[in-house]
This record gives sequence, C-alpha cells and structure tokens, in this order.
Amino acid sequence: MTVGAHHHHTLAPSGQGTVVLNIGRNIGAMVIHTPGSLHGHEIEVSPVDDPAKRTHAAVRARYVRGGVLWSVVIDSLPAGRYAIWRDPVSVLAEVDVSGGAVTEYEWPIPVTV
Repeated sequence: MTVGAHHHHTLAPSGQGTVVLNIGRNIGAMVIHTPGSLHGHEIEVSPVDDPAKRTHAAVRARYVRGGVLWSVVIDSLPAGRYAIWRDPVSVLAEVDVSGGAVTEYEWPIPVTV
C-alpha cells in the first residue's frame, strides 16, 4: 500500500449512488476493494508499461445496502493493463481496464497466524 502525505482527498464516506465515473469508448475505471484497516491510505496505479505515470486515490468508506465497504475508485483511465502498487516499489497485481467498463480488484486480506 502506498501511504502518502497527500491531504487533498476527502476521507468522508460516500453515500449510496454518489459516485460518478468518467468512462466511455476508450476510457475505463477501476474500483479496488480493501480491508477497512486501509481507510485513509492512498493506493497508486500506473500503466504497466509506464510505471512512473501513477495516479492515486484514498481508501474511503462506501455505504451500501447491507453495510459499509472500503474501496478506492479511480476513473478516467485510458484502456490498457495497469499495475496496482502495494507500496512505492512493489507491484501487488496487474489488471486490465477496458473502455466503457469498470474493473474491480479485491485487495488481499493478510493472513494472521
């Protein structure tokens, strides 16, 4: 997880139906579902072939029917393959973003022994 000192994102929870996404012909979006323990952390993504071109968003509470989910929502992504960064130097996963669609990814929950 990339933890940033950026404070320009609101960490206030979003209500039902309050997220508007910019997606279209060649532009998609990504939703990364996370454990609640990551609330407030910023998650970075980048095109796989251009890791320096990163964008990020903060993990926020999302109130949905039946409870609360924590997630990152990143829209306006040109279609392609993206890296999800665990921290500034480690890629957690790679996912495909398609134009006009929303790609979902589930952040792994650490196993405790």
